[in-house]
Amino acid sequence: MVKIRGVAIHGYGGYVPRYRIKDEEIGKAWGKSASEVPIMEKTVAGIDEDTATMAVEAARIALKRAGIDPRKIKAIHVGSESKPYAVKSTGTIVAEAIGAAPSALAADLEFACKAGSEALQLIAGLIESGRIEYGLAIGADTAQGRPGDHLEFTAASGAAAFILGRYSDDAVASLEAWFGYVTDTPDFWRRPFDHYPMHAWRFTGQPAYFRHILGAVRGLLENDGYSPDEIDYFVFHQPNVKFPLAAARSLGVDKSKISPGLIAGVLGNTYSACSLLGLVSILDQAKPGERILVASFGSGAGSDAFLIRVLDGIVERRDRAPRLKAFIDDKIYIDYARYLKFRGKILMG
Repeated sequence: MVKIRGVAIHGYGGYVPRYRIKDEEIGKAWGKSASEVPIMEKTVAGIDEDTATMAVEAARIALKRAGIDPRKIKAIHVGSESKPYAVKSTGTIVAEAIGAAPSALAADLEFACKAGSEALQLIAGLIESGRIEYGLAIGADTAQGRPGDHLEFTAASGAAAFILGRYSDDAVASLEAWFGYVTDTPDFWRRPFDHYPMHAWRFTGQPAYFRHILGAVRGLLENDGYSPDEIDYFVFHQPNVKFPLAAARSLGVDKSKISPGLIAGVLGNTYSACSLLGLVSILDQAKPGERILVASFGSGAGSDAFLIRVLDGIVERRDRAPRLKAFIDDKIYIDYARYLKFRGKILMG
């Protein structure tokens, strides 16, 4: 466990596209009944949306809540496994769009679905060391799933952004501690030039997801001297609904502490944004003094667990910008044919 000292969240934002497809609609295309699909529906990036555009939207929302001059942001790290360019930084696109200083450090990160939490950790380190005053950490993805593959039912689109800075009482929340857990466990991968990822079915739960999530969470709690009873909310990576609920049962965490951030059932798995969007959902409703434990998971494999304490500034800052629920409720349903077109799964003439 690593103590994080003097670092706070000053602004946060979550964005998901308006377009949705019901899992039942995907199931019809592949002969699966409604009882066989893992979630209710998922977000779909529009024809003119990608990881960069969604990252910009989330960053702008975070900036509204932070209320700072964007030129003070001296580092922008974007975690994603679906950035639009193989060789070109998404971070520079975000920096230019929000008006950050040209002297900012822009970088793209990748570690499957935990690339966003990696960005959070690295920005926190830059602030803690005194190198920068404010930094922007983003997790964003337009997740891929081969047609007919199990991943297609959950692979979704979305972005979450956090502006970190030095601690102040009027900030949104403080980062208190971090614990990481990594091993070489190949449960999910995508080789160069492959459009869709592959996965090892029997590795997905154990020894991948549960080993790393539980290892990171237990390491954080045991080393920091907390019990689950002292944490108000838990957010785990959400590839589906059943995995985070099973992790909560293993830790003895009541369902009421995980439900407020469990949004995969209506959004899908937004990969690098997934656990961070769960955190956004919690911050939209948490009270000052409450503690949140967030644990990401990235295939390959690893988890980051953060302990976060909500500060007094949350009350005023969160109403400066739309809450995540506004984007969740604003939706347009599409059929499977339009979904294939939007996600580039069929070639256009």
